[in-house]
Amino acid sequence: MSLAYDVFVNDPPPQDGCLPDGEPKRFSPTASTLIYGDEDAVLTDPGLTEDHARVLGDWVAARGRNLTDIFITHGHGDHWFAAGPLAERFGARVVVSPGVIAQMRGNVAARPLLWDKLYAGLIPPSPVTAVTVPDNQFTLEGHAMVIVEVGHTDSDDTSVLHVPDLGLVVAGDAIYNGVHMYTGQSAAVGGFGPWRAAIDRIEALEPRHIVCGHQNKRLDDDASRTIAQTRQYLDDAEDLLKTENTAADFFNAKIERYPDHLGRYVLWVSARTLYGAREHPDEAVGRIALSSWL
Repeated sequence: MSLAYDVFVNDPPPQDGCLPDGEPKRFSPTASTLIYGDEDAVLTDPGLTEDHARVLGDWVAARGRNLTDIFITHGHGDHWFAAGPLAERFGARVVVSPGVIAQMRGNVAARPLLWDKLYAGLIPPSPVTAVTVPDNQFTLEGHAMVIVEVGHTDSDDTSVLHVPDLGLVVAGDAIYNGVHMYTGQSAAVGGFGPWRAAIDRIEALEPRHIVCGHQNKRLDDDASRTIAQTRQYLDDAEDLLKTENTAADFFNAKIERYPDHLGRYVLWVSARTLYGAREHPDEAVGRIALSSWL
C-alpha cells in the first residue's frame, strides 16, 4: 500500500488595526497536511480558531479516511489551538515531540495576554492533551512517521515530521514558502545561527517536498527552492539589521525586497521585536515580543 499527501491552507482570521503601510493587519495563512493511505490518515498543524477546525475538519472528512493522529510541529498557538475539536470529532491522538509540550503550555498561559486579545471569541478551549511517542516515531499503515527535533527556529523546541516513503518533510515554521518569516524570537538566542542549523538538519533528510507551516497556496512545495529561499530571507534580514536604523525602515526595506510575500503583519511584529530588543537590551525579549503583537 502506498501513501499520498494533500495540503489545505486556512486563511487568517479577521483582526483589528492597520500596518504602517496602511493595509489591514492580517496573520499569515496556515497550512495543514493530510498524509493518507488506503484507510487511515495523519493530519498536521490544524490551525488556530473554531472556524479553522470546522473548515479543515470538513476537508478531512471528505477524504474518507480514518484520522488516527494529529501531529503538531511546535507550540505556537496558531498551529494547534484548533486541535481539540478535531481530535474529538475524529477520535484522533495528538502527537508531539517532548519539548513541544512545554511550549504548548506556555502558549496556553499566554492566551489572555495575547491570543484572546487578538482573536476574541474565535479560539476554542485548548487543553494540552498531546502525547509523545517512543523514539519520536509512529506509523501510518506500516509507513514510518519520524519526528525530527530541530531546535530553535521561530520558537524554541521545534520539530518537523519526516515521511521517508514520500520524500516529504512537514516543516512547520522551520521553513517558509512565500510568506514573511517570524524572526523576532531570534533576538532571544543571539541571532539566526540556531535557525540556520535547523535548516541544515532538514536538508540532511534529503526531502523532495517540504510543506511549510505558512505558505502562499499558489507556490509548489519543492524542497530545494524553499530551503534556499528561507536561508536567503535570513541572510537579507541579517544584512538589513546592519543598515536600517528603525523598525519601520526594516519593514519597508523587506517589503521592497519581497513585494509578493504574504503576512506583512508578521513582518511588522518581527521588526518591532528585533529593534525593541536592540533599543532595550535589559528588557526580556519575551516581553518585547508580546507587546509587539498588540
